[in-house]
Amino acid sequence: MIEYLIVAVFAGLLLHGIHRKAIARIQGRPGPPIWQEILHVLKFSFKETWIPWTASRTLFVAVVFIAIGIWSTALVVLLTGQSLLLLFGVYMLHKIVEHGLGLSSGSPYGKFGAIRSVMSAASEIPLFATIAAIYLVTNSLMISDILAWQVANGPLLLAVPPAAAALYIVVLAKMHYSPFAVIESKEIVSGNMTEHFGVWRAGLDVAFGLKTFVLLYAFILLFIGPISLLAMAVVMLLLLLSLSLICAITPMLSPFDTVTIQIGAAGLIVAYVLLMGVFL
Repeated sequence: MIEYLIVAVFAGLLLHGIHRKAIARIQGRPGPPIWQEILHVLKFSFKETWIPWTASRTLFVAVVFIAIGIWSTALVVLLTGQSLLLLFGVYMLHKIVEHGLGLSSGSPYGKFGAIRSVMSAASEIPLFATIAAIYLVTNSLMISDILAWQVANGPLLLAVPPAAAALYIVVLAKMHYSPFAVIESKEIVSGNMTEHFGVWRAGLDVAFGLKTFVLLYAFILLFIGPISLLAMAVVMLLLLLSLSLICAITPMLSPFDTVTIQIGAAGLIVAYVLLMGVFL
């Protein structure tokens, strides 16, 4: 598992770099090199590290390790084919990270990011519809069973496209520079990560690289099924580029609009799932 985690971290950081490069190219800018996020982790790892005197020292440090632990656990759940509920339960814990990051430093910018992280919980609502739709079709919430169902019956993407759309919105909401990324909006500097620097910021970048890899990997496994390593890399890249396109051409929404759109989308997906329950 250690080897898988190391590969996932580097792959996730590289995907972040490709994401930034794609956004820049779409917007007519040269953009940074695709390995820039890897360089950032190396740079921050050797920068001077401190804890602000206004910070809650325990929470300020602990939240970094919690972030790494959450996404490492999520990757293990995926690789071992455990319950989808366990995967999304781990995912929901990420809200602790977003909230804790902002509140731990004592910075007003971080606090605004923490408040917005509570509002952005609306992005998690489509998860429940996704879980319900997958269960109604496959009669199981075990990832291994879901993969086996797709081997026998074809991709769930074709069977329940609205559920795939719901998870796509969730993944989009967690991407950097997303229209839903209100917790890191420029008017609050770096939002809930404003005060984390040095090795703490390097740890967060590692965790968020893992997060990107896990979310893309989970989407492909749940809605396309088991595919070869090369095909997985190609599909993951195409999925990422589609997200980058949306991030590049869509302005960041206000917190109110973010919640309104995400709840509206969740409502449509819930209605679809209820109809599935009636007709299946």
